[in-house]
Amino acid sequence: MAATQTAPAQQASPAPSTATSPGAAGSTTLGSGATGAAEPAATRGRTSIADVVVVKISGMAAREIPGVYDMGGGLSRTLGAVRDRVPGGRPNVGRGVKVEVGERQTAIDLDLVVEYGVPISDVARDVRENVIAAVERITGLEVVEVNVTVNDVHLPDDEDESNSGTDTRVE
Repeated sequence: MAATQTAPAQQASPAPSTATSPGAAGSTTLGSGATGAAEPAATRGRTSIADVVVVKISGMAAREIPGVYDMGGGLSRTLGAVRDRVPGGRPNVGRGVKVEVGERQTAIDLDLVVEYGVPISDVARDVRENVIAAVERITGLEVVEVNVTVNDVHLPDDEDESNSGTDTRVE
């Protein structure tokens, strides 16, 4: 009779060890879920989040911050500008974003171009806070770090010179 009492205790133990934490009723369960008809529907199966999902969320969240002019390094911005001008081309929200995604955590690297005159440390802090909040809220992944690299500063004269140079070369 002791053996029959031990078996139900062993069967009941996997249910509390699911990845959903107490009080996180609406959170996404990451990792392996439980299987079987006796388990609640929300815990049956596994949720995986692709790198591109985190890239897009991070890119959108970073661009929402005032003072961020563009994202990406010099070559990627140049190629992106050409791509944006092609009819039917869509802007690449992931330009300037690199991520590493694990089962429960992610790390994010961002390359930014900031507007001239804005405090870079303030923009970097605001970008970090917004990206972390968006990624954690949408994906349920823990963001362990957001590294911000400022590659360039957009000067007010840059836009005027590029437009006037185009006008004089083409008639």
